[in-house]
Amino acid sequence: MDPLHQFHIEAIVPLSIAGIDLSFSNSALWMLIAVASVFGVLELGLRRTEFVPGRLQSLVEMLYNFVTKTVSDTTGGAGRRHVPFVLSLFTFILAGNLLGMIPGAFTFTSHIAVTFALALMVFVLTAGIGFARHGVRYFKVFFPAGAPLWMAPLLIPIEILSYLARPIGLAVRLFANLMAGHTMLKVFAGFSVMSIEALGIAGGLAVAIAPVFINVALTGFEALVAVLQAYVFMVLTCLYLNDALHLEH
Repeated sequence: MDPLHQFHIEAIVPLSIAGIDLSFSNSALWMLIAVASVFGVLELGLRRTEFVPGRLQSLVEMLYNFVTKTVSDTTGGAGRRHVPFVLSLFTFILAGNLLGMIPGAFTFTSHIAVTFALALMVFVLTAGIGFARHGVRYFKVFFPAGAPLWMAPLLIPIEILSYLARPIGLAVRLFANLMAGHTMLKVFAGFSVMSIEALGIAGGLAVAIAPVFINVALTGFEALVAVLQAYVFMVLTCLYLNDALHLEH
């Protein structure tokens, strides 16, 4: 089977309005499942809080404290008001990445359209915070503090391009890692099936053992990548928030 077939978007409920395809797809379905999963874990974990927390409450509290500490360490006290946004973003991406590990599931974070939409949301939000907090002084972000004035014609275009490339870097990093990892898993899984089909059960099983062990290792590695990429997205979001909140003078 084509290893890229798992990334095909298929319409579940076809819908077209004025020539625009608004179908409810498998990607939208798994986004809803991700949101429901996050909401369910948080709701069950915090429904009845105990002085001595249970496992689920401990998980929720640990997750919240982890995100809060990351935001505070990166942006200082001024960034704490943005913890709900960062927490929502992190848990949504993390849920999408981990749900995509389930056989037969759809990994919506492996699509550039989804990751770019998330990255663009971060870009617009941080830019809005920067202009709301500093006004036109926010344009100073395009000229590094302490740089000699005569270098402005060179540095300002570079800083503008770097700033505009932020959502592209965020989007491509997440989608490329997830797509590459899932494709590799599918390829090695196919090797095992092909070995059995070509050599028969007896000989095929012997040959298929190596790809199976490799696939198990790759599955563990891909789970690590799923968590790591959600964390990287969160940290970069916090760094962009820090730039918007603390303009260098």
